[in-house]
Amino acid sequence: MRIKIDKAGRIVLPKPNRERFHLRAGAELELEHGPEGLSLKPVERGPSMVLEKGMWVHLGQLPRELDWDKLIDEVREERIQDLAGL
Repeated sequence: MRIKIDKAGRIVLPKPNRERFHLRAGAELELEHGPEGLSLKPVERGPSMVLEKGMWVHLGQLPRELDWDKLIDEVREERIQDLAGL
């Protein structure tokens, strides 16, 4: 398969290739070079959630628009209602 490099040095990976390797906007690729030429490989990603000392910990990136105070208030209210049997 042939692809072209644009004036800014960018390439576009054809959709079938992106779908096959589950690549989305923001996905990281590793560029390697050797005697045969260049190769691109998806960067191995670990899980975004891991269990540490009995507690789930998020290791991924959080959305920029996330409002921690609002989230904590909502979870706190849900727990209070659940404990009160409401």
